[in-house]
Amino acid sequence: MGIDIYPPIIYERELSTPTFGAEIDDACKAIHDACKGWGTDESGVIEALATRSPEDRYKISLHYKEIYDKELKDLMKKEVGSGDFGTALQFLALPSDVAECAMLKKACDGIGTSERILYPILCGRTNKEMEILKKTYFKTYTKDLGKKLDGELSGNLERFVFNCLQGAEEEYDPQYHTEDKAKEDAEYIYKNGQGKWGTNEKNMFKVLIASPTEHLEAMNRAYADKYGYTLPKALEKELSGTVGDAACFEVGLKLKPYETIAELIKSACKGIGTDELLLTTTLIRYQHIMTKVMMAHIDLFGKSVHERVRSECRGNYRKALLAVLNSVWPEDV
Repeated sequence: MGIDIYPPIIYERELSTPTFGAEIDDACKAIHDACKGWGTDESGVIEALATRSPEDRYKISLHYKEIYDKELKDLMKKEVGSGDFGTALQFLALPSDVAECAMLKKACDGIGTSERILYPILCGRTNKEMEILKKTYFKTYTKDLGKKLDGELSGNLERFVFNCLQGAEEEYDPQYHTEDKAKEDAEYIYKNGQGKWGTNEKNMFKVLIASPTEHLEAMNRAYADKYGYTLPKALEKELSGTVGDAACFEVGLKLKPYETIAELIKSACKGIGTDELLLTTTLIRYQHIMTKVMMAHIDLFGKSVHERVRSECRGNYRKALLAVLNSVWPEDV
C-alpha cells in the first residue's frame, strides 16, 4: 500500500471525541485576540496556527468553533483575505481531510481547472484515505467528488483520475503477487505502451493503479531487466502532458514516495514564477511526513525546503510556510 499522509487523529475521530487541553485553549484565545478590534495581528495568527502539528490544528479548528461559535476558516478569510497568505491560513484552519477538499474546490473554481493541484491530491492514495476524502467532500459540499471532477477533467487525465478515485489498490498477497505475475504484468504494460502502435492508456492505468507497492517494485525490476527502462521512464516516453505527470506521480508515490514529493516541491518553484497554490497545498498536505520529505529533498537537491521558500516567497506568506516547515524541521538561523 502507499503511504498515509493524514495524521492518526483523522482515522480515530469516528471512535472517540478528541480532548482539548490548556494548550489548545491558549491557541484558540491567541487567534481570537489577534483578530480582535481594528486590524489583525498576522504574526500572532501565524504563531498560534501555522506552528502547530496537523493534530493540534485539527483540535483548534473544532475547539475554536465551540468557544466562539465561528468557523476558523471563515475568520481567516475575513481577517487576511484570499491572497497567497490568506489561502494558506484558510487551509491551515481546517482538519487535513477537509483542507484537501477545500484545495480540490479551489483548483476547480473560476475559469479553467488547475490540474497540477488536482492530481497530487487524488493519485497514489491509500484505499482508506481515498474513502475518507470522498466522504468528507460529500459531507462538506453535498456533492459527489466524482461528479464534480467529471465536469472539470477530460480525456486520458479524466480516465486516470477516475481509476484512482475507485480506491481499488489490491492488498499485497505473496501467493498471488508472484515474480511470474510481475513479469506478466510488466509485459502487459509494455504491450499496451512501448510495444504497441499507439498507446492503450486504459489498460495501462488499471494495472498501475491496482498494483500494491511490493508488486509494483517487482514489476519495475522485471520491466527494466527485459526492456532496458524502468517503469517511470517508460511512462515518460509513452504519456505526455498532465496525464503523464499524474501517472509518474502515482508510480513514484509507490516506489519512492518521499523523493517524489520532494520533486513536486521543486516543480512548484521551477521556471519563471512560482506556482504558489501548488507550493502551499504541498507543504500543508505533507506536513505530517515532512521530516522524511526534507531528508529526500536535501539528498536530491543539496538544499532544504526552507531555502526554496525563502527564495521564492515573500512577506507573511513566506513566514507562514516557514512556520509550517519549522514545526517539523527546525531551521538553524
